[in-house]
Amino acid sequence: MSATDHVMTVSQNGQVSIPAATRARWNARRVIVVDLGDRVVMRPLSDHPVAELEGKYKGHGPTSDRARDQARRAEASRKR
Repeated sequence: MSATDHVMTVSQNGQVSIPAATRARWNARRVIVVDLGDRVVMRPLSDHPVAELEGKYKGHGPTSDRARDQARRAEASRKR
């Protein structure tokens, strides 16, 4: 185990306590638990996850108008 690994006990109700140092580091009120099959990952979840994504991909890839135009052209050429 690394310095940031913690062994925790799952309660009968399925609850796990996040260590205080970890809670302080991430300063998150909510977490998302991801089941990856061979392990479970707990990640902090923002109180406003959608707002934080706003503008994140600006300038990456085509605009929605251009992507829609490309899709329509591809569909038209398949129909010919």
